[in-house]
Parts: sequence; C-alpha cells; structure tokens
Amino acid sequence: MTAVSGQQPDTTADDLRTLFGQSIAVFAALSGPSHVVEAANPAFFTAIGGGDRARTGIPLAELMPELADQGFLTLLDQVFHTGEAYTGRDARIVLGSGPHAREAFFDFTYEPYRDAAGTVTGIRVIGVETTQVKHAQQLTAEHRALLEQIARQAPLTEVLDGMARSIETLAPQEVFVSVLLADPDGRHLRHGAAPSLPAFYNEAIDGIATGEGVGSCGTAAHRREPVIVTDIAADPFWTEFRDLATRAGLAACWSTPILARDGALLGTFAMYHRTPRVPQDTDLALAHIFAGTAAMAIERHHIEQAKQAALDELARTVHSEKQLRAAAEQRATAAAELNARMRAAAAALAAAPHPEHCQLGGRTGCTEPAELKVADSWGDSAWGCSAHIEEAILNVRSVFIASEELGGLAAYVNR
Repeated sequence: MTAVSGQQPDTTADDLRTLFGQSIAVFAALSGPSHVVEAANPAFFTAIGGGDRARTGIPLAELMPELADQGFLTLLDQVFHTGEAYTGRDARIVLGSGPHAREAFFDFTYEPYRDAAGTVTGIRVIGVETTQVKHAQQLTAEHRALLEQIARQAPLTEVLDGMARSIETLAPQEVFVSVLLADPDGRHLRHGAAPSLPAFYNEAIDGIATGEGVGSCGTAAHRREPVIVTDIAADPFWTEFRDLATRAGLAACWSTPILARDGALLGTFAMYHRTPRVPQDTDLALAHIFAGTAAMAIERHHIEQAKQAALDELARTVHSEKQLRAAAEQRATAAAELNARMRAAAAALAAAPHPEHCQLGGRTGCTEPAELKVADSWGDSAWGCSAHIEEAILNVRSVFIASEELGGLAAYVNR
C-alpha cells in the first residue's frame, strides 16, 4: 500500500475512512505527540478488541494501556520526533488484559505525516495481522514433527511429552498441558504427560475417576465432550480439587476428551492457566488438532501393545512346546535305556531257574513267559514278562531288576 508523500497535507478523516473502511488491513491516524486516535478503520478496532475501545479522540496509550511495556509507544515517539518511518515484521503484541488477553502478530508501518510547513503533526499506522499465518507455520512444523515420531513408533510417553511442550510453546498465552490416559474399563484416568505441572499435582490426580462433576477432565471423559472451566475458584466441578489447584497455582482448565475412531475413551487433553481465562478460537483449534494427534498416538500404542502381547504369548507357547518335546525325548531315551537293561537282564537270567509264566498278571494272571526277576526294598521278588516288568518299574518306586545272585533285600542293600 503506497503512503501519502511526507510533504503533502494530511488527507481528511472521511477520505481515510473511505480508503481503509472495508480493508482487512488495520489503519489508524494518530495526531500530536500524545498520539491521539483521530481516525481508524473497523479492522483496527476489531484487532484491538472492539467494544469500548472503538473510540476516537483519545490518546492511544489511554485506549490501549497494555502497550506501555511492549515498546510500541516508544517507537511512535521515535517516529514522531525523528520524522523517520519505521517498519516491523511479525511483531508480537499482547492485546487486552486479564482473561480476554490474546497474542497477535503484525506486519506494520509507522509513517509520519506533516503539515504544509513540513512539520510532523502525526503518524499513520498501517498494518496487516499475520497471527494466523504465524501460528499456522508454527503449528505445521510442530505437528509434522509429532507425526514423524508416531510413524517411527517412538514411545508413547515421548510423543505425549513432546506434544505437551509444543502446545505450551504455540499457545497465545502461558498454558500448562496435561494428558491423562483412560484405563481399559474407562472408569479412571492415569497420568500420561504434564511436563510443566507440579509433581505433587500430577500424583494427586493420577487415577481420578471419570464422572459428572469430577473436575474438568473427569467430567469431559464422562460426557465425551469438551468441558471449559474458566474460573476454578468458582466452578462446582472443582469443589473437591480446588485446594489442590490453588496450591499448584491453577485458575482455569479446559479439557477435551481423546476419543478413538470407534468412539471409545482413550483419555483427556487439558490446558491449564494461572489466571481465569476464556478460550480464544486459536486455543480451541489447538485443542481440537492435538486431541486428534494424541488419539492417533494412543491408538498406535495400543496396537503395538497388542502385537507385543501376541508375540509374548507365541514365545511362551513355543517355549512350552520345546519343554514338552524335550520331556518326551527324555522319556523316550529313558524307555530305550530301560528296554536295553531289560533285554540284557533277560539274557543273563535266561538260564536261571524260574517259573514258566509271568507272576505279575494280578488276579487275572498272565500267560506270557517269565523273562525277568524284579525285587523291592522289602525283599519281595517275582518273575514277570517284559511288559509287566516295565509297568512295575515305571509305577512302583522301589522296584528294580534283580539278579539271581542278589535277589530281594540283598540286591537292594548292595545295589
């Protein structure tokens, strides 16, 4: 936008209103060393807060007292006294005060205007608000970094902690971010991330129940919708936690539920403030975007947990199978050794006097040839077929194969 030459008389207020009245650029004409607002377009008044501020005929310092410590009035004095224009780029300014204060960024020019004699009589302020562009650039960069963390399967605590710090950096005003994670049953909330909140506060709310009136987060989780508490000291939801919040220096809390794609509760995302505050559109946009990002990270974490649990179960199954196989192999080896011993003993006892038939067939008897002699620690002994001998050895702890020379108890004592 081309400014009027410094040697020409100032344009009339009506002309300025016509020129800038419908513009998205902010414009104000300030006169005299006290910078009295002589004219301004609607965009200027909207930018500074509107309402009672939409006035002319008063000094800018009186209209916007928050400028006193931000350097803008000093720059106006400099331009007025030197007659040299000043241009700022992406200049940060806090507009308003208290709960309704907001951070904004502007590209602007302070250009002096002069009377016919060339004396500086005032300053034109022309600017374009770049707040949305500035925040969008910052948001895009931070959001991309978080998505990259999620994609490379970074630990959930690392992702949530990084997200909280990003929001604390991006938010227009000082804010403390907390993420609580829902238990599988959805009835309690556990600590997830809160890098800037006091440790005692995080410990106290770890495990709080979800339910109506349980602070901002418990209520948001219960309702499955955002809960905005602008003044903790006066809100009934905070009756049980008011003293805790006071100790932590917290005065406002806006909580948004974190929901899975199927609507299941994953947790809550909260923004805390030291003074009572009403959320701006940028605050709500941050909460919406990052609640969605948190949902993505938490769901990804749950999927990875399920995969790991399945892998662990598979590993346990494979281990059990190996143990069973090893035990079976041991039993097979033991059986082979027993058979070898039985065959050797049968060969050794073949010529010894022994009954014709197996004596281990029980009441029904056994017609198989007697091949081996077994004895026990009490001195009892008997001859039997190979099948009944093997059965006795496997099932009766004290039974062993006896030789004819060392039968009964003698064989046990001298084994």
